[in-house]
Amino acid sequence: MKKKSRILLIVALILSLTITACGKTTNEGEKQPEKQPETPVEQKNEVIEVSTVSASDQYLKFDEGESFEKNSVYDAYEKDIGVKLTNKWVSADDVQFKEKVKMSIASNDLPDFMKVNATQLKELTEADMIMDITDVYDKNATDETKKFLSMDGGMQLKTATFDGKLMGIPSSYNPYQYQFLYVRTDWLKKLNLPEPKTMADLLTIAEAFKTKDPGGTGKPHGIAISKDPFNQSTAVTGLIAFLNSYHAYENLWMEDGNGNLVNSDIQPQVKDALKALQEMFKKGLIDPEFVVKDVEKAAELLYNNNAGIVYGQSWVPAQLAKGAVKDGKVVQEWGVFPIPSVDSKPALSQIGLGVDEYYVISKQAKHPEGVIKLLNHWIVVDNHPTPEQKVYEYGKDLKEKGNNYWLLSPLRVGKQKDNNGEILPKAIENKDESILETKDHKTRYERAMKYVDGTDINMWWEYLISGPKGAYSLVPEIQNNKQYLQNKFYGAPTPTMADRQEILKKKRDEVYFKIMMNQVSVDEFDKFVEEWKKLGGDEMTKEVNEWYATHKQ
Repeated sequence: MKKKSRILLIVALILSLTITACGKTTNEGEKQPEKQPETPVEQKNEVIEVSTVSASDQYLKFDEGESFEKNSVYDAYEKDIGVKLTNKWVSADDVQFKEKVKMSIASNDLPDFMKVNATQLKELTEADMIMDITDVYDKNATDETKKFLSMDGGMQLKTATFDGKLMGIPSSYNPYQYQFLYVRTDWLKKLNLPEPKTMADLLTIAEAFKTKDPGGTGKPHGIAISKDPFNQSTAVTGLIAFLNSYHAYENLWMEDGNGNLVNSDIQPQVKDALKALQEMFKKGLIDPEFVVKDVEKAAELLYNNNAGIVYGQSWVPAQLAKGAVKDGKVVQEWGVFPIPSVDSKPALSQIGLGVDEYYVISKQAKHPEGVIKLLNHWIVVDNHPTPEQKVYEYGKDLKEKGNNYWLLSPLRVGKQKDNNGEILPKAIENKDESILETKDHKTRYERAMKYVDGTDINMWWEYLISGPKGAYSLVPEIQNNKQYLQNKFYGAPTPTMADRQEILKKKRDEVYFKIMMNQVSVDEFDKFVEEWKKLGGDEMTKEVNEWYATHKQ
């Protein structure tokens, strides 16, 4: 039987080749078909070892018997693309990770690849410690990868390019990630208050939450804030969206109306926002201990009914769920609202370019192509995985159990654009999965519907993100009305920026905090502006505008 099948197969192949040859002859005479070059994914995989460094994460939960040293995700990379991953070190958390990266750079003890910030990318480039990956990227990145990282017209890649050389892979994400206002709606009903539409509404609500204590704790505050509120990475319990309500922005380069760029940190609108925060602090609407509380500690005010207002990203409901869902019941009701404005002009949500960090490859790395393989494979398994490739998201049993195994992938890039706001609220409201397009759509829809049909109340948070009145539902209007302000500077850090940026930010936060906490007059802001200029701000502005003159669109 097997022999007969083989004969039939050979005959079929001969017929196929004959037909193909005839077809070519008709159009191209006797010309032979050219041999197609192998694409990167067709190359034979030999196991190569690639080292990196990693950070532990509170949301990553290992399956029994697994660890950073040995786990099903690393095993899958080795099996699927022939890249064996090792860690030179694993930090306790993201804060320690950043400190250890600094130490690795200072001691010139780099792994084959690691994630660094923009300033470190520039320093490593100038110190000749990392590889020019222009050719290795061009040769090994798949067409899908190149298209994926160029959806923004190549702006993110430009930020990693120095003198025409690609020196890093942008840790890209969708720049159109807006911040929102989250408010306890059960408390609004209890106190007969309207939903916030203006900044005046919000301040009234905050004061009512403080004075009337709807949570009944005896220790109420108006708003939850953590110790680093003016940092872009503080995606919940921050104050950047509060600034935006006053048309003020955090470290953003914006046009001044005369064709030049100015830095937002020293604009007069910031003084207005700080004055408002100072008034809130005087009234007890802000927890005086916020300066020593990290995000999780500050969020306890929300979990424990001590505060009912917080600003943050679209995924904030995942954080709120720790207090909102208990023993299989929703015990707190939250609503999500656009950032309110202090006046008749709409508040613009500030956005960046969708890249703050980069994956760099050490100049000593023996297999830089292995890093690009990791990049190619991540894009595949994160966007259109086969059933078997769900190991990269869920672990070896391929089942969602909240262990967040995707955090184990050491090189992750996100889409530069999505249409979640157009698709998900409609799909969930109408229970219509036929309009879902992406893996992200399907995953979120599935989770939200578990909350809707009552099979898993713990998925409440996904409904508040993706449902008909969720965070994503607000995005189309923001997008269509262009209610956002994007950073106009997307070049590599200028010399003064690389040298002085952190010092200027530290000085800024020191003054901002003192004003907020009523330790100095709000007029100290004016002195800070002059000091900012002398400490390198003026020189940095000059360099940014020299860049802008050649990149203005």
